[in-house]
Amino acid sequence: MAKTPKIIPISDLRQKIGDVLKDVSSGDPVFITQRGRAAAVMVSMKAYERSQHELDVLRLLALGEKEIEAGAGYELDDILQEADHFLGAAKS
Repeated sequence: MAKTPKIIPISDLRQKIGDVLKDVSSGDPVFITQRGRAAAVMVSMKAYERSQHELDVLRLLALGEKEIEAGAGYELDDILQEADHFLGAAKS
């Protein structure tokens, strides 16, 4: 069963920022409303950094797909040789 999201009005955020930060640091996002409408989402730094990393990976994958469609890709054997060379250098 999905967890019920934590939703608070901005006026509560002002009054209970310490409690809200505890909720956020536990990993749960907190949705902030203003005049009854969604205005912002607070997440922990760890969750933010993880989502940014995931976005970076997705952007790279999308770029790779575009390069393949344009015929600008690389041969698999060349990539594997480069990876072996890189991993061999990392062990040293």
